[in-house]
Amino acid sequence: MASAVVTDGLFINGRIFTKTHGVGLEEQPVFAESMLVRDGVIQDIGTTAELQLKNGQDKKLHVQDLGGKTVLPGFIDSHMHLLLLGMSLKKLVLDNCKSLEEIRETIRTYAKEHPDVPRILAQGWMFDLTPDGVNPSMLDDLDPRPIFIDSMDFHAVWCNSAAIADIGLDDMPDPVGGKIERDEHGKPTGLLSEAAAIGIAWPFLAQTLSKEERFQTIISALDVYNCSGYTGIVEMAMDQVVWDALVDLRAKRPDLAMRITAYWLVMPDSEEGCIKQVDHVIKLQQQFNKDNSPDLRIAGIKIICDGTIDACTAYVSKPYNTTGNTGFPLWTKPLLEVVTKRAVAGGLQIAFHAIGDAAIRMAVDSIEAHAPPSSRQRIEHLELSAPEDAKRLGSLGITASVQPVHCDPAVLRDFPRILGPERCKRAFAYREFADHGALLALGSDSPTAPYNPLHNLYTATTRRSAREPESTSTVDPHFRLGFCEAISAYTLGAAKSVFAEDRVGSLNVGKAADFVVVDMEWNAQTLLQAEVKETWFAGRRVWSK
Repeated sequence: MASAVVTDGLFINGRIFTKTHGVGLEEQPVFAESMLVRDGVIQDIGTTAELQLKNGQDKKLHVQDLGGKTVLPGFIDSHMHLLLLGMSLKKLVLDNCKSLEEIRETIRTYAKEHPDVPRILAQGWMFDLTPDGVNPSMLDDLDPRPIFIDSMDFHAVWCNSAAIADIGLDDMPDPVGGKIERDEHGKPTGLLSEAAAIGIAWPFLAQTLSKEERFQTIISALDVYNCSGYTGIVEMAMDQVVWDALVDLRAKRPDLAMRITAYWLVMPDSEEGCIKQVDHVIKLQQQFNKDNSPDLRIAGIKIICDGTIDACTAYVSKPYNTTGNTGFPLWTKPLLEVVTKRAVAGGLQIAFHAIGDAAIRMAVDSIEAHAPPSSRQRIEHLELSAPEDAKRLGSLGITASVQPVHCDPAVLRDFPRILGPERCKRAFAYREFADHGALLALGSDSPTAPYNPLHNLYTATTRRSAREPESTSTVDPHFRLGFCEAISAYTLGAAKSVFAEDRVGSLNVGKAADFVVVDMEWNAQTLLQAEVKETWFAGRRVWSK
């Protein structure tokens, strides 16, 4: 629930996390007891006795006894999808389905219980549940309404015949970097992959919402993020529909308790078309930037270099064990060079989605050729990197934007079959990135994965499953992060990745009073039992439990 607004406060008797001494597995925290906030800004930090002595005569000052609870900087999700998250909160979740028949039965039940929704929207379908592929007939007998099912990684959408007609796929050409799967007669099979899912299905469903529905969808996403302890997000696939909604919503609701930074999705096209997309973002960024619109701004562009390992569409250097191919890059090298040069020259950061080792090398090479280390270019995901490329990140000033929730053992059971056990030893090499000097920024990639930051930190620091806490399985635990290191990456690292560390990301005098009160032990093993009790944004308590 939201609580009363408080702008001036003295917080005493807490464990206020102010900094670490560096990075590494064994780094230790520095705590303070008390913190003074005025006008939404941290004014003083010290012992309880010191701050009470200085401010004891101020009768208007709200004093809150933290009772020994931990205070952390507000979490900043360095990679998420805002409108998709809001929409996902109303979707049917298929995460627990273990077979095609369970998927069908779950949809059938939902359809009967929701007779008035115009479309049935679901998410969480795993490819290994349909090993022989999909087609509309698997869904057509369940309900006559359009059915859209997002894959677990959101890089594919499965449609029934009504959904195919709803979008108008029959005569639609494949987009560059994507595919509308078709049968031997040229009819769509109902599967949209990569750019077809991202560039066709996502915008279509977003545009089915009215303006007011978009507002409410965004607000619902921001609300659940405040409840989880987030005060900042990095939206990682911005488009015009979502941006217009955000700008209008911010004008209508200037009190929104979230600092939003966006990377605009640039899709493969002709050289002229790509330059036009980048120039559009450069123009928008001149209006919405760190200086003149710090809480709703555009930092740069997003380029999706490859797909995902689960779908065998991530671009890897050696063939997949299961398909015999290497996946494919969604961009040609010449076109990637054109876009990189144009964006860097225009003062934009670039976020390269790169999962396979071959795609990661493409991204690193492009950054090395065209961007100075001071520009803080970034690579998203970095799931299967070669050792030599992991070492290059730090020297090139590249941010490793990673989502530990993706290395949860519960969702990687198919990796050994797809990649082979040897390659799996290179999965999610976060320790190497940090040890070689890369800036780490943690995120969730919601709604493709759960967004609870404390659970995400658990997997980052233990490499164990937050989804199945009873399991003792781990994924390459030698690549785990230290506890302080991971918390810093989810706060200060995320802020630095978008050049916002002067305002947010740590609890220091002069910075915005964005923080969370957490009931927790300072022990990675107990993070699944930790709870966010309060979220404060600019000195306002915006959520409490």
